[in-house]
Amino acid sequence: MAREQRYSEQSADTLLWKKKAEKMVEEQLIKRGISDQRLLEAMENTPRHLFVPPSIREYAYHDGPLSIGEEQTISQPYVVAIMTESLKLKGDERVLEIGTGSGYQAAILSQLVDTCYTIELIESLANNASGLLKELGYNNVVVRAGDGYQGWPEHAPYDCVIITAAPEEIPPKLIEQLKIGGKM
Repeated sequence: MAREQRYSEQSADTLLWKKKAEKMVEEQLIKRGISDQRLLEAMENTPRHLFVPPSIREYAYHDGPLSIGEEQTISQPYVVAIMTESLKLKGDERVLEIGTGSGYQAAILSQLVDTCYTIELIESLANNASGLLKELGYNNVVVRAGDGYQGWPEHAPYDCVIITAAPEEIPPKLIEQLKIGGKM
């Protein structure tokens, strides 16, 4: 019953968050030169507010990073867009994301690629992201808790590797798991 209520509440809010998402795409992405139509549609159709804590949902579509707990943040929408657009995705890729966080970038990627594998160092964030992504129907995302700098060799090689964490140097194991001609 609680689950049904949650979806009913979401349905009532759908028009409101859709308007906020449309405004975010127009003002923060298109005006800054993001032009990949598939990416713009993915960001417009992804309920960003569900990927942040309830106490700050009113700020979910604002132009800035937001705390998601565990001293981590969800990247600002433009950063998600520019990193994703730089991969020049065609739709058939297998992507490895390092730094799942709340799962928002993985949700975006899932709409643009064949499969998104994503690794999060903080187990509680990985578990929360995995549950939310499944609940929202992002079925081509596979989440794992672990050290992303070690990659995920069982599913390698990857067409693309996207690192949302900030290493001082690119971890060699990620380069080893990237297909020849792949993008990072």
